[in-house]
Amino acid sequence: MLTTQTAQRSFSFYLLPGFSLQAFSCAVEVLRLANEAIGKNAYSWQVISEDGQPVMSSCRMTVGIDSTLRDERERTQKSNSTSAAVICGGSAIPRPNRQLDAWLRECRMRRIPLVCIGSGTVVVARAGLADGRRCAVHWEQLPLFCEQFPGIESTQTAFEHDGDLHTCSGGDAPFDMFLNLVERDHGSVIVNRVCEKAIAYRMRSAGERQRLPLHSRVKLNHKAVMKVIGLMEASLDDPMPVDDLVALSGISRRQIERLFDRELGRSPNRYYMELRLERAQLLLVSTNLPVVEVAVACGFISPSHFSKVYREAYGCAPHQTRLAARACGQADLMDPALLGLNCTEVSQHRLSMTA
Repeated sequence: MLTTQTAQRSFSFYLLPGFSLQAFSCAVEVLRLANEAIGKNAYSWQVISEDGQPVMSSCRMTVGIDSTLRDERERTQKSNSTSAAVICGGSAIPRPNRQLDAWLRECRMRRIPLVCIGSGTVVVARAGLADGRRCAVHWEQLPLFCEQFPGIESTQTAFEHDGDLHTCSGGDAPFDMFLNLVERDHGSVIVNRVCEKAIAYRMRSAGERQRLPLHSRVKLNHKAVMKVIGLMEASLDDPMPVDDLVALSGISRRQIERLFDRELGRSPNRYYMELRLERAQLLLVSTNLPVVEVAVACGFISPSHFSKVYREAYGCAPHQTRLAARACGQADLMDPALLGLNCTEVSQHRLSMTA
């Protein structure tokens, strides 16, 4: 844990390809502003990559590098000068990297805290360093994460602290997580000064939700409807009969049907199906799970039923969504012909070019 108030803290940021520039900047800015508020360089940081070359972020801007992974491993083995190893990712699932895994295990052996941003949590989980821990995972990555790492308590929160493992979902959540670390070192007065400098209204606490509250997202205020939707979201892999959901809401089936139609313009059954299909689409574009496993993970009784319902909703088969997503991911977005196109349109463009 980062608790000593006098020692200088040194953070080693490892940038994964396609990392979130927003998330990385949020973390570094907290450290920079904390130094200003404290009046000395209480925090330092360096940026590393596998080969020492600049790394391109998800928005296609590159960040310069201070050191290679090999040099950082040697430095770690010689001393404990690093206060924390930070794995900074984005929305893309990173490829396995044995050297990176080895460095993280060496950090764990030397009791160096691990800090994960975005898909950096996937790296630490894949290295076997998060088993039995509580980890914050971005809501878009959560279905895949739960499938791949059932031994980890994954949460849809902004950030989490579990011993010497610190995880956050990405976006602007690193700002809050690093503020929390600074508060442990230097107290709330310094944190308030940092927030004032950053024009930040408040600091979220560990465990706070990352998505907007349900009533804000779907623009409704009826407690019974929100309760039913909350139960739906918690049981996408094993759908509950709507009658059972209604029984837990405290009002009648007719009332629930009328409220859903008035507030959301659809029936409870339809809304439930849309939630399951949304999760299925996330799994298709972000994982390599077979379509049959995606169907099971979203509570469909058979792949054929899943494909039929999916095609009716999205106008294409599940495997076509996956192919389009891969085409989009491989596309050269600097090609003027592809600018502004979505994944399906990119796929159609490529097919037309090869026809």
